[in-house]
Amino acid sequence: MSDIITKAVEALNEKIPSFDGSAKFIVEDEGSIMIDGGGVRAGDEDADVTLSASAEVFKGILDGSQNPTTAFMMGKLKVDGDMGQAIKLGAALG
Repeated sequence: MSDIITKAVEALNEKIPSFDGSAKFIVEDEGSIMIDGGGVRAGDEDADVTLSASAEVFKGILDGSQNPTTAFMMGKLKVDGDMGQAIKLGAALG
């Protein structure tokens, strides 16, 4: 597991202690992170929604310098699946 994924799991566990549904972040060239009712962990299972971004965009979303909605509108963040879950996750990160 990459350092980016390890640090992201720690940061996301602080921001999102629980999540109603399931989401997967795919960080290009680094790995995947699962978020669900059990918390946040490295993983690559099926999810209600899958979000894909570069490591740079993902770091920006985590540190607050990149708005997830803006990243999506600019094509920097790709969303596949339940858009309602993506919006809920974006609100939890914001």
